[in-house]
Amino acid sequence: ANLSVVLVDARLGVIEQTRRHSYIAALLGIPHIVFAINKMDLVGWSEERFLEIRAEIEAFLPRLDVLKDVKFIPISALNGDNVVEPSKNTPWYQGPALLGHLETVHIASDWNMSSFRLPVQWVNRPNNPRDEKLHDFRGLSGQIAGGIVKVGQQVRVLPGGQKSKVKQIWTYDGELDEAFCPQSVTVVLEDDIDISRGDMLVGMENLPGKNSELHARLCWMNDRPLANGKKYFLKHGTQTVQAVVTAIEHKINIQTYEVEPAPPALAMNDIGEIRLRVSKPLIYDGYSTNRLMGSFILIEQGSNLTVAAGMLHAPLEPVKPEYDDFAI
Repeated sequence: ANLSVVLVDARLGVIEQTRRHSYIAALLGIPHIVFAINKMDLVGWSEERFLEIRAEIEAFLPRLDVLKDVKFIPISALNGDNVVEPSKNTPWYQGPALLGHLETVHIASDWNMSSFRLPVQWVNRPNNPRDEKLHDFRGLSGQIAGGIVKVGQQVRVLPGGQKSKVKQIWTYDGELDEAFCPQSVTVVLEDDIDISRGDMLVGMENLPGKNSELHARLCWMNDRPLANGKKYFLKHGTQTVQAVVTAIEHKINIQTYEVEPAPPALAMNDIGEIRLRVSKPLIYDGYSTNRLMGSFILIEQGSNLTVAAGMLHAPLEPVKPEYDDFAI
């Protein structure tokens, strides 16, 4: 998501849920947040109450550190005041209505455009003998998870590290000279390299990391607690691997945002730091650098329930390609 809306009851003010949702928005790296102060009609459209809630929220926002764009909008959902149209009941508020802000907020600069990443979702081989263009067509389809790619650009295929050049870039609407995150494309390379789902095309600079020992921050979302030694499926990008929790390092106190000692397990709605070991090394970026390549979910084996959302810490070193000297 690019933007999060946190709904605050004007009668109750800032409660634990307000702090939790604000922290999760910051944890997820969502750059834009709106605090919609609702039920203003039940506090007499009081500007003083609105400013009081705003001040209380602004007191803890610096501790979240990563929120770049914060808006406060007084609303009443009952009759739509300041939801679609500006309300006559809040002459003291000169900002936009909620919908107007959602339609005009600038999000184009939110994506990572400096490091090309294309996790391969599907190897596209139509093999249509009646169409010359499709007879030997072999494209690599997926959503660009970072950066820009251009025809003629040199790229690497990870984890192997083989190099090639981009021959063509296709979308549903036709051929392109260049594409960028988060477009979905099919890329054709000049060289016939063994590539399958789960592999990744990357640029030549700012290589991602590769490791089977992972350090992450986790939001636990299941009634059954997370415990050391438990096995899960980990879905990252276009691949799914087996994972085991090797350590719970600490949890976050949502009231104070302070770090607490490691608990024996993470319970429902807990947020904490953990260590994981996966059955196959992941190619990944830190979540703070690339939200698409630094995020994962944990899936409970047997039930297939999604039980956690995770944010990977930055890798300690970039991947070392196996075929670094491979020449085009």
